Amino acid sequence: MHSITSHCIIGAKRVVRRAVGKSNIRYLSTNPNNLGEANRNDNGDGATNSKSSPYVQGSETHFGFESVGVNEKEGRVKEVFENVADSYDVMNDFMSGGLHRYWKDELLDVSAVASMAQIIRRQQLYDSSSNGEEGQQDNTLRILDVAGGTGDISFRFLEAAGCTERARSSGEDPISVTVCDINSEMLRVGEARARKKYGSSLITESKALSFVEGNAQDLHNFEDNSFDLYTIAFGLRNVTDVDKGLAEAYRVLKPGGRFMCLEFSQVADPWLRQLYDGYSFTAIPAMGELIANDRASYQYLVESIRKFSNQEELLTRMDDVGFHLTKYTNLTGGIVAIHEGWKPIE
Repeated sequence: MHSITSHCIIGAKRVVRRAVGKSNIRYLSTNPNNLGEANRNDNGDGATNSKSSPYVQGSETHFGFESVGVNEKEGRVKEVFENVADSYDVMNDFMSGGLHRYWKDELLDVSAVASMAQIIRRQQLYDSSSNGEEGQQDNTLRILDVAGGTGDISFRFLEAAGCTERARSSGEDPISVTVCDINSEMLRVGEARARKKYGSSLITESKALSFVEGNAQDLHNFEDNSFDLYTIAFGLRNVTDVDKGLAEAYRVLKPGGRFMCLEFSQVADPWLRQLYDGYSFTAIPAMGELIANDRASYQYLVESIRKFSNQEELLTRMDDVGFHLTKYTNLTGGIVAIHEGWKPIE
């Protein structure tokens, strides 16, 4: 890792530790339809969630702080990410002081992909030794990483699951990661990074990695009940209709499948929130102009965070589409949160 990034990470973590005593706080859904009374957690105020209002109401929605037509937002968002695709990863390091790497590593740890992959591979070996043939077809782990264009999350999954080593063997890998993004430029950057980092065998031979252009709120490329794990990192707030995006995530997951969202959220501590807002609205657009020659796109990214659902609102929306055992984990005082839920088996 570059020395500048390392210093940024160390400095940022020191600031955050002073601002919040505990950055990882877990909350369970308060929806009585999803959890039994004994397992409910009302976060200390006795409140319970009710059904949320539709994310999109009427003919207009938000694009940052600007009101735009519902049919206009998707194109505007695509334009933003076309503009930032080549500088996206570098800007992430500068904007977050390198903390985005820590947040993504936390998502990987919570996902338990490494443990699941070990089980799959051991089962495959057992089936092969007992039956004299390769593992059974249902011993697979299929992961869908939506809005994953440049591959940061998917690469972590591939490495944790041992897919890079497995690619040296013949045949298809029973573990696969599909990167889905609405923006072809982001996918172009992601695939180029993958081929440079791992070679082409992951994509063309073991087929552990694939890139598919698709819309989070209309995943028509994928069948119902197809994936064991659905992840979306820093992408859900850019979806025009978040309710449709969540419903599509639910549809493509297998019964018993898991939904995980890593997204910017609401900071609870007043001091940290003031510091964070000041930094976001002054430093980040200026960095965008200096490094990427694009102030407007990064101004939108800052504004889009403030217009997105807070932790409890997103939890309620997940409950509404049918996810069970929903909860969220605040990271770095709530600057970012991991939301997760399960598609019921029955």
